[in-house]
Amino acid sequence: MKDSKKNMIPILKNSIVITTLFIASLFQINCSSSTSEEVTNNPPESPTPPITITNDIDFWLTKGDQSVTLNKQAGVLGFSTTYNTLPNIEINETQTYQTVDGFGYTLTGGSAEVINSLSASKKQVLLQELFGISETSISINYLRISVGASDLNSTPFTYNDVNSGETDLDLSEFSLAPDQENVIALLKEILSINPEIKILATPWSAPVWMKDNDSFIGGSLQVQYYEVYAQYLVKYIKAMKAEGIVIDALTPQNEPLHDGNNPSMVMTVVQQTNFIKNNLGPALQAENLATKIIAYDHNCDNPQYPITILNDEVANTFVDGSAFHLYAGDISALSTVHNAFPDKNLYFTEQYTPSTGSFSGDLRWHLKNVIIGSMRNWSKNALEWNLANDTSFGPHTPGGCTTCKGAITINSNDSFTRNVGYYIIAHASKFVPTGAVRINSNINGSLHNVAFKRPDGKKVLIVLNDSAINTSFNIKYNDKWATTSLDAGAVGTFIWE
Repeated sequence: MKDSKKNMIPILKNSIVITTLFIASLFQINCSSSTSEEVTNNPPESPTPPITITNDIDFWLTKGDQSVTLNKQAGVLGFSTTYNTLPNIEINETQTYQTVDGFGYTLTGGSAEVINSLSASKKQVLLQELFGISETSISINYLRISVGASDLNSTPFTYNDVNSGETDLDLSEFSLAPDQENVIALLKEILSINPEIKILATPWSAPVWMKDNDSFIGGSLQVQYYEVYAQYLVKYIKAMKAEGIVIDALTPQNEPLHDGNNPSMVMTVVQQTNFIKNNLGPALQAENLATKIIAYDHNCDNPQYPITILNDEVANTFVDGSAFHLYAGDISALSTVHNAFPDKNLYFTEQYTPSTGSFSGDLRWHLKNVIIGSMRNWSKNALEWNLANDTSFGPHTPGGCTTCKGAITINSNDSFTRNVGYYIIAHASKFVPTGAVRINSNINGSLHNVAFKRPDGKKVLIVLNDSAINTSFNIKYNDKWATTSLDAGAVGTFIWE
């Protein structure tokens, strides 16, 4: 051991010398480099300028768990030329389809009654939110109303009710009085906010004395009263116009194949064809009334009903188009009718959200079918059923719908709640005005969507993620991509120049 230690001494000395020389050389190099910089006075390299990302797309979001409801997102969403492999929703504004009339609800007599129960100040807050054009409004631009009572009135009535056994062939007893204080008064307030709102009128029943069963429920219009009933509807349109309310369109009968509601009336396809071509159409024409006649107004399981009417050469000349609900059948029925008569319009006029439904389930189903589905199948409008109800899902007639949940629940004279129906319509009505045109967009997997070009030139894309997982995707427009994502069951509305 001693000998080995002696042998290591010279090695250590040599290592110390080498290390000292290496450090000295590094010091000289550093000094030389420093001196060189001072002599040449080279400026430091400029830092790379930061990339500025601008927001191109406004994005409004609602999630099925209600953690976000119609909320404008704060993040930056911009188009770029960077390609990725995510699913694309590609927008092509050169391929166009139908022009949109609007989105909204049925303003039932019950809706008007409960909205009018609000204090004056609270009612104005609600009406501005529903029908105004401010940042906090949802800008409803289409309403359906009943000619007389629907089942969501406190009691059934028409505008020409007489004592049992009596008739009124000259309609001398006709009066709008049953709706004067509720529906008509409220419509005037709505029109003061949005004078351009479109109004569709639908009867649930003819006056009982015209029917073959002397009842508000079921029965059919007797043939000898076809002309009187046509004049009744003409009288209604003219009386509403005198009140300052223009009826844009009229369907001859709500759900003509459903006889169990209160009120209701059966009108077979043969009966409706004859009534339109021989009575209603000529009556409107004789009075130079521009109100459109829209046939059918019932479920998607029977597209043959409106096709049969349109196949009649005379009836066809009076009919603007046909209307549908989706309590049975498939939304593609609208395209079936469009393909048979591409020159005629399609309308989606009713779908309810039940009191037993869930927010997430109804949001998903109605966006997929009522909003996106109807629009992709040529509909000019999309309407949910009832605008408002009280906390007991009323008012309704005896035997009327007890589970129909309005878009709004009126809790008291100073309080209301927004329900799922509010958000279903708002994701379209707030951003897609009357006169917008549907443009082409592809459905990629579970990303159901529909796109529009507005009169101001802006594009609107409504997307539902109908999958069970969060999904990232691109909005592709003019060979540029914007990447975003939606949670399962969430809906987003995207708006850009």
